[in-house]
Amino acid sequence: MRLLFLGDVVGRSGRKAVVDGLPRLIERWKLDFVVVNGENSAGGFGITESIFQELVDAGADVVTLGNHAFDQRETLVYIERHDRLLRPVNYPKGTPGKGAGVFRARNGADVLVTQAMGRVFMPELDCPFRALEAEVTACPLGSGADVILVDFHAEATSEKQAVGVFLDGRVSCVVGTHTHVPTADDRVLKGGTAYMTDAGMCGDYESIVGMDAEEPVNRFLTRIPRGRFEPASRPATLSGLAVDIDDATGLAAARWRQTSRYSGLNETWKKAPRVDPTPVGPAVIGLERRYSRRPDSRARRATCASRRMRLVFSDDLMIAPQR
Repeated sequence: MRLLFLGDVVGRSGRKAVVDGLPRLIERWKLDFVVVNGENSAGGFGITESIFQELVDAGADVVTLGNHAFDQRETLVYIERHDRLLRPVNYPKGTPGKGAGVFRARNGADVLVTQAMGRVFMPELDCPFRALEAEVTACPLGSGADVILVDFHAEATSEKQAVGVFLDGRVSCVVGTHTHVPTADDRVLKGGTAYMTDAGMCGDYESIVGMDAEEPVNRFLTRIPRGRFEPASRPATLSGLAVDIDDATGLAAARWRQTSRYSGLNETWKKAPRVDPTPVGPAVIGLERRYSRRPDSRARRATCASRRMRLVFSDDLMIAPQR
């Protein structure tokens, strides 16, 4: 099974990249399941019902939120109507919406998706570790769900890494969100769980974490707000993590950091000869670095495979604006 997680969608530019680009990625990568974090999709703050529906229509099977979950007040009402819209599971009891759900993938697999929010440099919620433990215990990998994906929305890298280690071997994938900056530590942990500290954002990277740079710089310089934070509006980049799941174990077989540039100005995708991204053997493949569970012949095969993966990303999957 192959799943894709896309990082925080920021503003109109990020939405356009997802709506235009995701259907093609689903077809090209033969994706079975897609999760998108949409908490910044409405002007950078929260999500509206119409935007949620746009993301679902584009191919998202589940949309997760975060600390901006209820910035759009209408979300308090409509979230109860949509099982595929998830807010952090460790919100206090009685908060509208759900923090977890089991969903049917295109290949027929049952996928548990849950999200928790960290507490370091974040609003104080219930303990995310205990909340995630409760979800994984109630619906364990193998007997309760074929695949388990955890979106951990947090600021501190240490807290995100701790959740990865805490759930290693019990879930298929732990991917971090919130900082809007993709990290280069995507890997498969020793227990078989795919992990990435932060998936980055789907938004304009010529910005400050997705926002037009002028106002953030002003506030750092003067400490005096002069206006609202507004999402940057140039062509966006899709950023996230793709994972191949072993159907027999529900754990990760391989993963790829996914970064694709898309121009909404001319809607032209750069094309190149197709390179097969199928992993070779059980070795773990990285984009810039190579990992292997054992220093044997599989490591040499992983080296060749990782070179192919770099070609896939630099040529076949890159989506670039024409100048």
